[in-house]
Amino acid sequence: MVGKIKPNKLALVLAVAMVSSAMSVSVSAQASSEKPQQVRAELKDVTSPSSSPSPSQEEKETEQKVNKEDLSKEEAEKLFRQYVNIPKDYVLQSSRYGSARLAKGVQTTWSMDFVKRVNSKHIGSIYVTMSAKTGQLLNYNSYTDNPNAKPSYPLKVNRADAQKLATAFIDQIAKDYVTKVKFNEKFGVQLLPPLSGEVRHTLRYDRIVNGIPYLNNYIQLEINSEGHVLNFELNWDDSIVFPVIDKKLTLEQAKEKIAQAANPELRYIIPYNAQNRDPRLSYRLNPFSVQAITGEKLKDSSQHLYFEGEISDKAISEKPLAIKPKETSVTETQARKIIEDAFVLPANSEFVGTSFSEYRDDTTGKTYSYWSIEWNIKKDGKHIGSISANVNGSTGLIQNYNEYSDNSNASTANVITYEKAVEKAVETMKKQLPWLTNELYLIEKSPEHNGTINPEEVRAYSVEFAHKVHGAIIDYDRISVSINAKTGNIQYYDVSIAPSTYPEKAPVTLNKDIAVERWLDYYDIDLTYRVINQYIWNGKPIPSEKYYTLVAAGEVGDGKIENEVDVQLVYQLTAKPSNESLYLDAVTGNWHNWETGDITQLELPSANDISGHWAEQSLQLMVAYKALDLEEGNVRPNEGITRGEMIKMLILARNNGGYYEGFHTMSASLEFKNQSSFKDVAADSSYFAYIESALQQNLIDLGDGTFNPDAKVTRDEMSELIVRALGYNALANYDHIFKASFKDSADIQNKGQAAVVVGLKIMSLSDGKFLPKKQVTRAEASVAFFRYLQSRSELQEAPLRM
Repeated sequence: MVGKIKPNKLALVLAVAMVSSAMSVSVSAQASSEKPQQVRAELKDVTSPSSSPSPSQEEKETEQKVNKEDLSKEEAEKLFRQYVNIPKDYVLQSSRYGSARLAKGVQTTWSMDFVKRVNSKHIGSIYVTMSAKTGQLLNYNSYTDNPNAKPSYPLKVNRADAQKLATAFIDQIAKDYVTKVKFNEKFGVQLLPPLSGEVRHTLRYDRIVNGIPYLNNYIQLEINSEGHVLNFELNWDDSIVFPVIDKKLTLEQAKEKIAQAANPELRYIIPYNAQNRDPRLSYRLNPFSVQAITGEKLKDSSQHLYFEGEISDKAISEKPLAIKPKETSVTETQARKIIEDAFVLPANSEFVGTSFSEYRDDTTGKTYSYWSIEWNIKKDGKHIGSISANVNGSTGLIQNYNEYSDNSNASTANVITYEKAVEKAVETMKKQLPWLTNELYLIEKSPEHNGTINPEEVRAYSVEFAHKVHGAIIDYDRISVSINAKTGNIQYYDVSIAPSTYPEKAPVTLNKDIAVERWLDYYDIDLTYRVINQYIWNGKPIPSEKYYTLVAAGEVGDGKIENEVDVQLVYQLTAKPSNESLYLDAVTGNWHNWETGDITQLELPSANDISGHWAEQSLQLMVAYKALDLEEGNVRPNEGITRGEMIKMLILARNNGGYYEGFHTMSASLEFKNQSSFKDVAADSSYFAYIESALQQNLIDLGDGTFNPDAKVTRDEMSELIVRALGYNALANYDHIFKASFKDSADIQNKGQAAVVVGLKIMSLSDGKFLPKKQVTRAEASVAFFRYLQSRSELQEAPLRM
């Protein structure tokens, strides 16, 4: 619920926030100079029944649903047009009258979507939502398909500028909230400096209650680097009653309590774009909260705990019940019998057929196969369901089984309890995965999620297992069984066990206390409020997912579900701003990039030897992206740059700090084969990924099969590399087109390329000379690539419109 809009006679348009043009939309700061009652009166004066189009049946039904005290559709549209200067060629495509649940009660809303089309092509849209009771703008989102837009680089509007625009915007659009919020300096921060003009600044203003930020209520805006407001969101709930607390733990006391309560988990992971696909043992500490008065650890209701449950302390068995079956060749008949022996198929099921598939995993070089088997389920000659299953073609392992049928006429009485379903699932694991039973752990679910609170409503019990090796959870393995509560038979079975190899003995890991210290460096500790909604239906608590399902199905009427709201003051762990996803190596204690597996650090790298250097800005940019490596904190700006370093710098600059989409599959395959495109660049070289990427993007040629990554780079070579990256190398080879009057033209091998980079001011002359054979320093290379980024932005060409 939001506050009433106060009359505001200012009609200032934030032109600085939304540059007015044929392809952009201006947001008005006219925060409704009229109250909803005035809007109603005006609409009655200007609209007569004879002049108004006849409402459709759907519109009539919507009008009947609108509360009398709420704005009508026409009134809401008029207010929207005051907030947003919607051009005349934007037509109202759809409108929706709805409601959102608050801690106490609901908030009714109007949402409208205005679109612009040219020759049936969608050119732009403006989506807005407001409170149907007060007219307060709650959400604004704009999209424009403008191929002529060309963001500037460096940015016209940086984050500090965007914050000023956001503050001015809030002051006009949501003036009543200005004194109730505080800018969140951490949220949305992009640590890495941008490499292009395609930047969106995300800014959030947190609600302040009793001097404390409530992080789940906020005003959030998205402003691009040209100063355009793209999104606005007011997320607020005035129905929450916050307690006033006089005494609480200090930050230091809270940190001590959090350290005592923290219990990092050992997990095996595989970085999803790593060249080496071996499992990595990591420590994971998910964020949690402690009560701000007592320091008691609280269960985080907003976080789904591994299939909504706690992992059992004991495995299914102490020792494996059998040895792992050897690989063989499974026939079609054998595959079908494996399924029919493992599951109780319905008596009215009819076999349909099988298919055999093979696929090659490029990351491992192995070929895998499986049989797919299908049945139809019929009743009285009519199709009422189906069964599908997959069996591994080499091991006979059942990968999945899925039975679906229309049970609408089945008996409502359950023949099996949750406890019996768990027993059946455990027995299934012992039969299907006997060699793994000492590594499988039941995930014990809470009553809210295991169906014991309202057993009569349960159609099936879902039972999951975690796979552990030496006490570490295998993050990427999945074992799940679903038992039909009406029949007691398995209706769903899914097992995915990665063919990874693990050490025979448990590795020596980092002391847990040290792991906690590392993780507390990763997190901030924030004092805030936590609001928990507990829904009560028929006198019993139900999960929030169940509540939303009942609402969506229309099974809940007014007063049928109670909502108990618990508001607590807490200290919570919040991840600090980071430019990469990280994991903590449980053996070494080093931080690694979750994508590549490379060693990294929490803070951006910074060079010690560039303060005051003429190339300081560009050098720091390249150091931040790790395009230039440091030695004992020094970047050595005046040393000559090597071919390997140059390629790494180019690839990172060209691809916004990464390689390029689809590269890792290719490089992982090469690494598996112990191959490299170049004889002198091994698969374990720090330049391997970048050089292979450059080859794939046609930035370099294979030549004689050698690359010489440690050789120095000349200005002539760098000019060709930059022009290739710009996409003009073929044209530049016609050097007669580019008349470059360099004093040393006779010494230049790539004359056209030299003319292009000098003409674009990417590289400069020295007394009229290009100096093609001069070695390029690391500082000169960083400046050249910074200028390359500027030129790339300026040279972006819009498609021709016919």
